[in-house]
Amino acid sequence: VQLQASGGGLVQAGGSLRLSCEASGSTFSGYGMGWFRQAPGKEREFVAALKWSGGSTAYADSVKGRFTISRDRGKNTVFLQMNSLKPEDTAVYYCAAAPRIISSSLGVAASYPYWGQGTLVTVSS
Repeated sequence: VQLQASGGGLVQAGGSLRLSCEASGSTFSGYGMGWFRQAPGKEREFVAALKWSGGSTAYADSVKGRFTISRDRGKNTVFLQMNSLKPEDTAVYYCAAAPRIISSSLGVAASYPYWGQGTLVTVSS
């Protein structure tokens, strides 16, 4: 499984960005797809995730109402639409994939064996 994340950049506070994660190397039915982020000097944290089949989603409390995760099955791509961005959203964002993941584990980084390379999001105040 290969994951290619893109879409990061520099944006002012209050602005929006959409991250993309193109997945290849498998059929993703049954997979969980997640976004995590890591700010300088901090541990990696969960942002959002979804079940490829069925599309159920999960979000960190810090991004609920501002971020939306979605997928395009035909393009094997997962998106993270980020609105109302804040300086504290600044981080490297990673997409991740996990086969046969259960819903209660969507927010657990250790549940994901496959990771993309990360894309940097910088939000200026």
